[in-house]
Amino acid sequence: MSQGPTTDRGAGRPEVAGARRIVVKVGSSSLTTAAGGLDPDRLASLVDALVDARARGVEVVLVSSGAIAAGLAPLGLARRPSQLALQQAAASVGQGLLVRHYTEALARHGIVAGQVLLTVDDVVRRTQYRNAHQALEKLLALGVLPVVNENDTVATTEIRFGDNDRLAALTAHLVHADLLVLLSDVDGLYDGDPALAGTSLVPHVTGEADLAAVRLGSTGAAGLGTGGMATKVEAARIATGAGIPVVLTAADRAADALAGDEVGTLFAATDRRRPTRLLWLRHATEPAGTLHLDAGAVRAVVERRASLLPVGVTGCTGDFVAGDPVDLLAPDGTPVARGLASYDASELPALVGRSTGDLAAALGSSYDREVVHRDDLVVL
Repeated sequence: MSQGPTTDRGAGRPEVAGARRIVVKVGSSSLTTAAGGLDPDRLASLVDALVDARARGVEVVLVSSGAIAAGLAPLGLARRPSQLALQQAAASVGQGLLVRHYTEALARHGIVAGQVLLTVDDVVRRTQYRNAHQALEKLLALGVLPVVNENDTVATTEIRFGDNDRLAALTAHLVHADLLVLLSDVDGLYDGDPALAGTSLVPHVTGEADLAAVRLGSTGAAGLGTGGMATKVEAARIATGAGIPVVLTAADRAADALAGDEVGTLFAATDRRRPTRLLWLRHATEPAGTLHLDAGAVRAVVERRASLLPVGVTGCTGDFVAGDPVDLLAPDGTPVARGLASYDASELPALVGRSTGDLAAALGSSYDREVVHRDDLVVL
């Protein structure tokens, strides 16, 4: 299934060869041995590819899985645990080992590595998003190669990205990348199981029609990661929907992919860049509750892209607090939008159906605000 290199490097994919800022994501299965520990040779080979890209003037941000996998052996664990607390313990032990390997491998090329651990709040909450963006921009300006991972040690099931493919897509948007490269143990997107005869590589994806005949699996080959091909395609949707093309290929083809050779699968950008928190809301959140809207509010939110005001809300369900994602439901119960609530669930029963002017007069100026602001709302 391997693909031969092109002779004229970058000629086949000029949009890739011309990218000046690239986010590269590598999964656990591409960095580990069959026994589950980190493979120094694989990691060094990846670093060599990143160094080659930097030598061409490309800024690189690496999103790397592998912390939990790296922590298994020191803790005497034979496989990735299912218990969250044990995963967090493995991540705590393994993250230092993972970054040490990257630091040493990059130092041999005179490059400084910088560790960046992110949580969901860092791309959803405005203040954290701005801080994360500024930190990564400064690292790149200083010539540092940021190594990003989810902060698995403190993240809970309810507030985690779930897999580093989504994290990579959101990081690409966070740093205004020109390209996202997803490295896997499979050399591209196939229309079926690549281990079976008769399946074919899908070299280009320009839209959903190209995915109609593709059957997606759900697990990685080595059993060490959390994401399969389905999560990689979803990450590609997030990135391309924000104007960022994506290359999906095998980790051992990283150098070819970064040079613009026609390896793996290229997902073409399909839309313009949009706020990262809206990408997260649409693609990677679970609502903490629901807001029930009247017909007028549905028209205002969906057709006019207006904020949701208390007067248009008829009720709510769930135990959410201000800043949590909530689904906005039409009178028939259909979700029409998702947004970040400006009020706690406990506050809303006293506000529903009332105008902001009435609320301000009765309860004070702090209640003269939207239930969901249009900047924190995405139409579904």
